[in-house]
Amino acid sequence: MIEVSIFGAAGLTGRELLTWLRHHPSARPVFLTSDQHAGRSVAQVFPELSEYNNLHFSRHEDTPPTGSLVFLATPNQTSMDLAPALLERGHKVIDLSGAFRIPEQPLFERFYGIEHTCFSLVSEAVYGMPELFREQIRNAQFISNPGCYPTGSIIPLHFLKEAGGRIRQVIVDAKSGVSGAGGRTEDAGFAFQNVYENFRAYKVLKHQHTPEIQIYGADGPRFQSPDEAKNTPILVFTPHLLPIYRGILSTIFVEWEESPSSDPATSLKGRSTSEPFVRYLESPEAVELKKTQHTNFVDFSARSMGHITMIVSAIDNLVKGAAGQAIQNMNLMEGLPETEGLLARTEVMAH
Repeated sequence: MIEVSIFGAAGLTGRELLTWLRHHPSARPVFLTSDQHAGRSVAQVFPELSEYNNLHFSRHEDTPPTGSLVFLATPNQTSMDLAPALLERGHKVIDLSGAFRIPEQPLFERFYGIEHTCFSLVSEAVYGMPELFREQIRNAQFISNPGCYPTGSIIPLHFLKEAGGRIRQVIVDAKSGVSGAGGRTEDAGFAFQNVYENFRAYKVLKHQHTPEIQIYGADGPRFQSPDEAKNTPILVFTPHLLPIYRGILSTIFVEWEESPSSDPATSLKGRSTSEPFVRYLESPEAVELKKTQHTNFVDFSARSMGHITMIVSAIDNLVKGAAGQAIQNMNLMEGLPETEGLLARTEVMAH
């Protein structure tokens, strides 16, 4: 049995990890942290998670059991503070923050707005998207789990490369529920009274997930400084806030500079068949949030007209966009079937 430690277990992503690990036959949480709830039992904070009634929350500064696999469901700075010591003590670490996703320090600091205090560790982290880096994940000690918006965009964009051709630009128009857009923030803009019967864009041209999509999905030139704006980046990403709790639906506009050698829809469908959590649907109109909510699936479909291909994708930001993908990575790291603890519940919730 794999012993699991979860730092930040009382947050949205931490709670989602606890929810899914209830169904995992080969892993069990043994150590949880929450500075806010330190000393309290899981039953006091999450009465619905009765499987963990004997567990209590510790503080982030406390030491997890030796040999346990560690999930960091913590803010960026906290992950930077914790990861070095955990890796030094020999723990396998899966970080769900954005702290180790961007391989260029100036780019990270520009988009995240904080100084990176242990950037040398970024080169040790494997980007935890199994559809792209499955073999590297199997042998990894340190995983940087992808962001939610990037997951729904990078997978179809990466698969699209197999159609050949050369892309001129990509525009990602994405809509998220408040658990993906607001995350841990207490910003009043994400409060119920400001979300209900409302719809808006946010962090326009400055969202922290933009370079992640650019680097792993679009393969375009790196972002330029503001005074070099004439070098327009190949990717424009705009997030929007939906008045729902979970799910991300993205419309991805791809303009071809050189037409692909094969039909994009055929290439995407063919590439998807070998992936356990990727479903290619019959049409873009068939892609809906309700089909992916509470599952580890990413659904997408595409249609082309001339030099334009439109892709519509959907994921659950808390599952395939966070906790589910993290468990998928854990399975690979531990030599387990990739779908263990994920597929049965995913299939139940999807129907």
